[in-house]
This record gives sequence, C-alpha cells and structure tokens, in this order.
Amino acid sequence: ILAQLSQAGRHVDELARAGRGTVTVGTHLAGSNLLLPRAIASLKARHPHVTVVVHEASPAALQAALESGRIDLIVGRLSAAREGSGTVQATLYDEPIQLVARAGHPTFAAPNPQLADLIDYPWILPGAETTLRRELERVFVRQGLALPENRVECTSILTVRQLLVETDVIAALPMLIARDESRISALPISLEPMSHTIGVTRLAGHSATPSTAVLLEELDAVAARMRSSVNGS
Repeated sequence: ILAQLSQAGRHVDELARAGRGTVTVGTHLAGSNLLLPRAIASLKARHPHVTVVVHEASPAALQAALESGRIDLIVGRLSAAREGSGTVQATLYDEPIQLVARAGHPTFAAPNPQLADLIDYPWILPGAETTLRRELERVFVRQGLALPENRVECTSILTVRQLLVETDVIAALPMLIARDESRISALPISLEPMSHTIGVTRLAGHSATPSTAVLLEELDAVAARMRSSVNGS
C-alpha cells in the first residue's frame, strides 16, 4: 500500500511538471556495464531534467527494495520469480558467460588450455548467494574439480575489472564486459550452455511513472542494438 501511494504521488507530480521527475533503478553486475549506462545517456539527451538514481545491491536486496517501492525497476539477470513476489519480468537479450583474464595472461600461450589447467591461478567468483555461482559450481563438479582455493568472492564490476587487468586472476563474466575492455580477453574454454538472460523486473499491476516509462523505452532501444552485437559474435 505504501509503495502504491508513493508511486501515485510521484506520478501526479511528474504529470504536473512535464519532462521532470525521478526514476530509481536497481542493478547487479549484468546489464550495469553497457545496457544501463547507454540507456541513461540516451534518456538524459532527450530529458535532461529527469533524475536517474542507480542503486546497486545483491539480487535479494534489490527484490526487497522493489517490493517495498524504494526502487521502480531492476535491470539485470532474470531468474525464476519468487512465489508471491508480485513482480513481472521482460526479457531484453541473452548474453553468454565467458572465462576471462588479462590480455597477457600466461594461459593464452598454452596450446589447448582446459579448466583443470586454471585451478592453480587466483580466481574471482561471484557470491555464494548468486545464480552464477551455483552454475559455476556445477561446471566444476561435472569436470571432477573442486573450486579454486585461491579465490576472491566479489560482484562489484569496478573491483573485478581492476583485479583482472592488474593480476593473473580468472573470472567468469558476461561476454560484452570482456568485449568492451581491451585489456581483458576471453579464454578459449567453453562454458556453454551458461548464459545470462538480461531484462527488466517490475511490480505487477503498477503503471509506470512518466520518468520510468521513458527509461523503459531507452532500455528497449539499447537492448535491440545489443542483441545484434551478441548475435553477431
């Protein structure tokens, strides 16, 4: 009820002040490096007086914030909706997951590297509560391997990127993150069929405020271009 009252008040206020308003968007790694920044940049070019607040947190914290009305939408990896959450999801694009390392990493000199050859390197793994972590664990189990003992658990893209370019760590990241960073390269080790489905999660039965609606439009437009980029890989 509080979320509905808050949104209704904002909606009336934004209608009274055309071209102004605030949209609060939550994100967690996937979608935060390219999709969301490009959509925000395009929105600000059209509507410079709309304020965009970006809130980065764990998937569970973002879900709670969405349900309470503290954020308007979540941009990131879609997962099975929790029963009774009252949310709806819209798919924007699919993105494969790749193992990556710095461009000069010793593994690139190996003729045919396998996952087992990487165990002794330091790794960055996502937190234990994430879907990606569970999927990676299944990859290691299928190959009869334990998780790397020398590891950092982190989902902050800024920290992950800096560790990748400055050390010999290995990480599993969405494909477009590596493609957009010249100092990071994908390792020739397949993780198929691992991929991210990136999309938008919103509360069901709630009409979007004008500022939220324009951000959704920009997300759709940017995602269309990114689908072409992923499919052209």
